[in-house]
Amino acid sequence: MIVELSHRIVEGMITYPGVPAPVLGEHLSREASKDVYAPGTTFHIGTITLAANTGTYLDTPFHRYAGGADLSGVPIQKLADLPGLVVRAGEGREVGLDRFAGLDVRGRAVLLHTGWDRHFATDRYFSGHPYLAPEAAAWLAEQGAALVGIDSLNIDDTPPRGERPAHTLLLGKEIPVVEHLTGLGALPAEGFRFHAAPPMIAGMGTFPVRAYAVIP
Repeated sequence: MIVELSHRIVEGMITYPGVPAPVLGEHLSREASKDVYAPGTTFHIGTITLAANTGTYLDTPFHRYAGGADLSGVPIQKLADLPGLVVRAGEGREVGLDRFAGLDVRGRAVLLHTGWDRHFATDRYFSGHPYLAPEAAAWLAEQGAALVGIDSLNIDDTPPRGERPAHTLLLGKEIPVVEHLTGLGALPAEGFRFHAAPPMIAGMGTFPVRAYAVIP
């Protein structure tokens, strides 16, 4: 079974306050293509202008560090066919270290299920969101998690001009981060494979992904 874990990207959507919404357009319309191809053969070639941090997206080390690996430099083995682990968040905003007690995270995609995705595309989504505690981020980095994802606005708390310890710690250890996941409630705690690969774009640190899980 395949479980969809990505938000749909549509024109005008706001993923994060201050980040511009995507704009869809056309390079070649079906009507115009009638002059290019044989009779009865038409095509549509669309365009899109979007910020890299749109929808469900992946952060690479380059997002935080100038010398870190960008989208073209992160090996596909770190982004696809990873053994998955879902960690259910407790009460409150902070996903603390206690939620990981007894878990083996080494080499696994650790997905933080907070349920905040239920507010996506509403104003509620942008404030008071759950996030990963700094000490938990440090532990995940030390324990060798392969990737960390969250179904929330950001893996860090987001006060104005605030620090971003989870990004700093995880990306500093070359552990990719996926934000704005959805549908994690449909996954078992483990026993699935996680995929979240973006295009190989040089010089860019983030980009939308089609995140999904495969349950045998």
